[in-house]
Amino acid sequence: MATELETWEGKLRKIFKEIDAVLEEKYGSFFPRNPVRARHGSTSSPESDGLFDVGAAYSTGLGSAYGEGYAVEVRWATLSQIPENLRIESESIVENILNRRLPDEFPGKNLKVVRDGTVMKIVGNLSLT
Repeated sequence: MATELETWEGKLRKIFKEIDAVLEEKYGSFFPRNPVRARHGSTSSPESDGLFDVGAAYSTGLGSAYGEGYAVEVRWATLSQIPENLRIESESIVENILNRRLPDEFPGKNLKVVRDGTVMKIVGNLSLT
């Protein structure tokens, strides 16, 4: 049986898997994958294949105006230089999908994505119950 934390993070991974598919569809043919990465969809983990690795890590929020949250990272797995406008555009897609999907997966938690300096961060009621 999964713990409450495993259930919580599983819901988050589900959203990130959806985001990965959207980003791969939109940008996957723009740049060559890093040669050590498998093609998109060829492994059981979207973090390990394709052009993107999208995820979040818990942050205690020390020094942040928003406090604790999950710092979101969008990593392009390519050796090519990514133009700034595409980075900004892809992060906007991630932010929009998260803000749309978080209420579905975590009803009543009032989770949202904010910009904490240069970091995208999921904040709100992070209680596991």
